[in-house]
Amino acid sequence: MMISETVNSTELKKTTTPLKRLITALIIGDLGAYIGLLTVGSILLTLRVNEIDPKGAITSYGLIAGIGSAVAIFSMPIGGFISDRIRLKFGKRKTIIVVGAIMGVLSLMGMAVSTNLLMVGAFNCLMAFGLNIAQAGYSALLVDQVPESKRGTVSGLLGVLGMAGMLIGLVLMSVLTKSSNIGKFGLISAILAIGTIIACILIKDTPAERRNLEKSREDKVQIGKVISSIYPSPRKYPAFTWAMLTRAFLTLAAMSTTYNAMMFIQRYHYTPEATTKFTALVSFAGMPAMIIASLLGGFLSDKLRKQKVFIIFSAILAGSALVVYAFAPNFTSILIATIILQFGYGLYTGVDLAMVSRILPRKEDTAKDMGIMNIARTIPQTIVPFIVPLLLGIGSWSFVYCFLAVCGLLGALTVLPIPDISRKTTDVGSNNNDNSLNININ
Repeated sequence: MMISETVNSTELKKTTTPLKRLITALIIGDLGAYIGLLTVGSILLTLRVNEIDPKGAITSYGLIAGIGSAVAIFSMPIGGFISDRIRLKFGKRKTIIVVGAIMGVLSLMGMAVSTNLLMVGAFNCLMAFGLNIAQAGYSALLVDQVPESKRGTVSGLLGVLGMAGMLIGLVLMSVLTKSSNIGKFGLISAILAIGTIIACILIKDTPAERRNLEKSREDKVQIGKVISSIYPSPRKYPAFTWAMLTRAFLTLAAMSTTYNAMMFIQRYHYTPEATTKFTALVSFAGMPAMIIASLLGGFLSDKLRKQKVFIIFSAILAGSALVVYAFAPNFTSILIATIILQFGYGLYTGVDLAMVSRILPRKEDTAKDMGIMNIARTIPQTIVPFIVPLLLGIGSWSFVYCFLAVCGLLGALTVLPIPDISRKTTDVGSNNNDNSLNININ
């Protein structure tokens, strides 16, 4: 049975969660997943590795974190692919969310009781896979059920969850510094489990539509059709690839801050104590800017019915901030540049999900395509630690930040071919089968 391109308004009301209730569910559930992922990544994994292998902690941590990042890159597309095909009455999105959360809770508690690095690494990979497939379900719900006229606002709210999750996790771990591993990982597991339960109670969901499995003999032997079933054809759906490039370039620029501590030591020759102080100050100063920009960008994009202008402006801000980084004479300049950079990236995250959800190629592959799109955010986070040393081998810190500034500015160019919102766009809470519908190029 083929999926219809039009949705009856009566059917839509039966299968769509009321907007305020859906937003509450997404915030509670997705925030729990972020707290699990980012608390482990930012502090708990480091503590466990240092506890088990204090002499080789740097190498061991890099290997375990690197493998976990590789797992994360592919888990969202896999989770999305599975979710798009789940026909359980419980719902295609809620099922993958629950399965991912269960894997997350089990792996978190497994890390707490691990006695060697192999166990820590295995449970870290399981956690990365589980929580990322859960987030694939949450991301797809934005496309499935949020009216397009509200997606900017919702995108802005969801855009700050990662930052909020990291902050909450760090605060909780600072309070529990003397607690056991069971206590620390147990609290994070409880937050994840409770968030998932509340989210699934609030969300109304449906099974996946039955797919047309009839294939012609020609279809079976055409490799191009197989490939396009995995990654949307750039020729047929060019906006999808341009959006991936935009996300990749802007994320590369934003990830420049991960090297702040090393830069303070090597470039400005700060002491370890001063480096710790200044790194924390820069991080916390940029967070409010990013949160405000994300909420403001999402809200204004819905009001003005524009998305691309916010992304172009965010790319210009990010590129300009990194140019300041490149030639900053002192810490004050770095602090100002960081606030500008995070404000610019916040504008982008506030609009990003809304734009991506609008240009997804096929309704029946929503979660899978959202998962592929998220690779464009995960890969830059993974490769920045590798490319910065290479860039430093070619030039100075100024060269590094100029290179990343160019990446940020390229984000303004790659978004240009993407169609902007049409005045005729409907408010159906899902994308069309063809991204050429309901949009025009302004």
